[in-house]
Amino acid sequence: MIIPAYIGRFAPSPTGPLHKGSLVAAMASYLDAKAHNGTWLVRIEDIDEARTVSGAADAILNDLAVLGMQWDGEVVLQSQRKALYQDAFDKLGTHAYPCGCSRKEIADSRVGIASDGAAVYPGTCRNGLAPGKTPRAYRLRVPDGESACIGFEDRWVGRVTQRLDREVGDFVLKRADGFWAYQLAVVVDDADQGVTHVVRGADLLDSTARQIYLQHLLGLPTPQYMHVPVVTNAAGEKLSKQTGALALDLSRPVDELMAAAQFLQLPVSRPNSIDDFWTQATALWRLAHP
Repeated sequence: MIIPAYIGRFAPSPTGPLHKGSLVAAMASYLDAKAHNGTWLVRIEDIDEARTVSGAADAILNDLAVLGMQWDGEVVLQSQRKALYQDAFDKLGTHAYPCGCSRKEIADSRVGIASDGAAVYPGTCRNGLAPGKTPRAYRLRVPDGESACIGFEDRWVGRVTQRLDREVGDFVLKRADGFWAYQLAVVVDDADQGVTHVVRGADLLDSTARQIYLQHLLGLPTPQYMHVPVVTNAAGEKLSKQTGALALDLSRPVDELMAAAQFLQLPVSRPNSIDDFWTQATALWRLAHP
């Protein structure tokens, strides 16, 4: 079997239908895969089952099909892969430890705020739980000093460096509600599926150093990363279900595709069909992002 040199993926959370912001992320990952004659996978990131909306995964897949974005292979569901996450967690050994801190206690520590808006963990439970405390979550111990500095070359943003101990702190692997954290699940899934290139929204740029550190600990390869700009609303907030993003108007699929292409700075001429759109957009992407 010949293994493709490029394997990309689109990994939406099934909390609602596609909207203009998620279409931009989907389009960027799809075009990058097609421009490099690669494989494009779809993974449904439903590990946070409390936020999963019934029927949303099927709606997302239907939207992609209507928009002419056909994925390769079977669609993977994170909710069916918990044994893989447990196995990876077990391999981390003493790098992981139980934490009894509440969100309020972490916020009250006032160590700092990370760029993603979360409070930097102060390391309260690093050396064991305080008397009377019980485990709420499990965290990954990050290194101290210069070894905590993780850098990578992003294909859109350029050089990115993050100092994990100062900017993030020990981060969660398994949440207090019992669900596996995004950081662990995405690292395991990307490696298991052989993903070589990750193209996603810039809102996830801050997570990348954590994921690279996890990859190093687990002996997994690090993909190439590209973080494209995110669509925002009138208030400057990332467009999402939480900020009132509306579902795509699939009665006008070409218009929706054209708007996403314009946001990605692709000067597509008015196409005759959806297929014509993708032919033009792929050629333009190949020129802009070889």
